[in-house]
Amino acid sequence: MTKSLLLSNILLALVWVFATGTLTQENFLFGFLISFGILWIININKAENKYFTILPKTAWFIIVILGKIVKANLQTVKESLYSKEKLNPAIIKIPLRAETDLEITFLANLICLTPGTMVVDVSTDRKAMFVHTLHCESKEDFIKEIKVKLEDRLLELMR
Repeated sequence: MTKSLLLSNILLALVWVFATGTLTQENFLFGFLISFGILWIININKAENKYFTILPKTAWFIIVILGKIVKANLQTVKESLYSKEKLNPAIIKIPLRAETDLEITFLANLICLTPGTMVVDVSTDRKAMFVHTLHCESKEDFIKEIKVKLEDRLLELMR
């Protein structure tokens, strides 16, 4: 059902683009949002359908990741331009709730996207991940940020 709704959403967005006669990314996105609203209004079983919850969660997840990348880039630029004494490098053990190889791989890639962080290793039992960071003021805060902002949201989308 989710795939058919996604296909219907894309087709309605294309109908919008052809009806307006303006083939731009912004117009397609606007048509996609309008068609999402139309499908949400006419759908009878909103509670049973994951499409209307997964799409907003995915969009919000992308916004959070982009915000985290911008924040980390600004922090890295600030640290590289000013005193190197403020760097607090550390290797931190982060306990994992992710179980499958795919979940762990996605989480590791998300962590590595932010400048100043890098996944060094995953434990053999896949219960912990070791992350190197350049800016660690508090290990507990760093672990909490990874768990709440990345792992929890990623698992919510993948499960």
